[in-house]
Amino acid sequence: MSNEGKLLKNSVGVSLATLASRITGLVRVKLEAMALGGGAVATIWAITLLLPNLSRRLLGEGALGTALTPVVAENERTSGIDTVRMQLAQILCFLGAVLAGIVIVVSAGAWYFGDWAEKYGSGFLQSDRIQGVCDLLPLIMPYAFFICLTGVIGAVLNYAGIFVRPALTALLFNFCMIGGLLTGILLDLPSGQLLTLLAILTPAAGAVQLLLMLWMLHSCGRFPLFCRQAFASFAFVKKVLILAGPGFLSYGVLQFSFLLDRMFAIYLGDQAVPALSYVDRIIDLPIGLFAVSLGAVLMASMTHAAADNDWDAMQTQLNFSLRHVWFIGAPMAAAVVFFHPEIISVICLGGKYTYQDLDAARMVAIFYGVGIPFFCSMKVILPAFYSRKDMKRPLKVSCVAFFVNLICNLILMFPLQQGGIALATVISSVTNNTLLLLYLYHDGLNIKKHTVLCVIRSIIISALAGAGVWLLLPYVRKYFTISSRFVSDLLILGVTGTLFGITFVILALLCRSPELKEFFSILRRKRKKSV
Repeated sequence: MSNEGKLLKNSVGVSLATLASRITGLVRVKLEAMALGGGAVATIWAITLLLPNLSRRLLGEGALGTALTPVVAENERTSGIDTVRMQLAQILCFLGAVLAGIVIVVSAGAWYFGDWAEKYGSGFLQSDRIQGVCDLLPLIMPYAFFICLTGVIGAVLNYAGIFVRPALTALLFNFCMIGGLLTGILLDLPSGQLLTLLAILTPAAGAVQLLLMLWMLHSCGRFPLFCRQAFASFAFVKKVLILAGPGFLSYGVLQFSFLLDRMFAIYLGDQAVPALSYVDRIIDLPIGLFAVSLGAVLMASMTHAAADNDWDAMQTQLNFSLRHVWFIGAPMAAAVVFFHPEIISVICLGGKYTYQDLDAARMVAIFYGVGIPFFCSMKVILPAFYSRKDMKRPLKVSCVAFFVNLICNLILMFPLQQGGIALATVISSVTNNTLLLLYLYHDGLNIKKHTVLCVIRSIIISALAGAGVWLLLPYVRKYFTISSRFVSDLLILGVTGTLFGITFVILALLCRSPELKEFFSILRRKRKKSV
């Protein structure tokens, strides 16, 4: 099998594992919407989860995990696995100490600020949203400790060729949250008690995930070797931190931009943050289902190619990945843009989530939907830099994209409300993609004409399929509307989704899209192997 075939095969395996996680994630979103609604309570929970998740993106699967992969690849080739095991002990102990400090400082700061705001604050500082976040943060922050270590270990496992099992560990978090939400709904717990229960379950799930990841490290012979020799020198930690430094800043800029979006949304009102959060979780399905999976596999594959100075392989892998990301991302974008009312109705509507909350999310869904292919393509463009230990140029691009996002937010958030925040995010992502591709072009990693034509074809057939089925939507609603609102919405979404998928595949076959043939060839090989 070719390198591209292996790349797609591995990413398909991770995608299937991720699919299970995303499906349970959508169940969690449905229960969250029913239990927490789309107002102040949902805002408290979304903002509380924000800090540990930002830590995960920065110190876990983000800059540190990304910088660690090429260094581990280099050291394993030159010094052997035992040396790498001792170096992993160094980095995990160092990261653990840093994370413990962050957890203590943030938790103590939240407790102190909440007490101060309650006694001396006024107006916004004394709002239920601020007080609720300050009360929950000390309970939920330990999750940052566990999930960041999990992310770093996941990067090492991916380099070792283990992709599926780490992706499956995310199921644990969803199961814990689903159990907590179902308990709250069945027992009709007050919102404060339910939020406290969820905040306690979150770090518990993170601890179990970390234990499983450590077991996987042991099973592949890369469990950290804790011995005196391992801590004789911290040169490895220093090397990784120097390499990750620009990445920390780059990811930090992106996450600060994300945090700024949510702060602007809080200013707009109670419905803005939940609208952004719920839709963000919905569009995370196509991003996490394929782009993140392909990006993780691509990072490992490009690291090997970069270590061998195989530029042809890197260019081929980059073009191959971009074609497939847009082939999946473009129809997903069309589906969200044309059918977002049906999608949000099925996933969120019910319980404490009302039609007013759904209306508040409409513009967010349209703009975030348009951005799906650009969000996806970022996941396969960045490995072309990080696999070569190039962290500085993505940092420069991130800074430019941050200011673009900030300016667009200030211009668009007032006329378009939370929709303006979503549109600003998309414009920033388009800027980020464009500048990074220009850098790659300068390096000689060119985007081939064939890739550009495939991307354009994917956009056109996605738009045609979406528009065609959208015209049939009134007839689908007429014949599939029944007394049960949820079942009716589910039927309508199922029928339109099926029609859209069939139409897209037919158009792709008529246009002879190579991505479809490549994907089916992988499935045929997997079927023959199983037989």
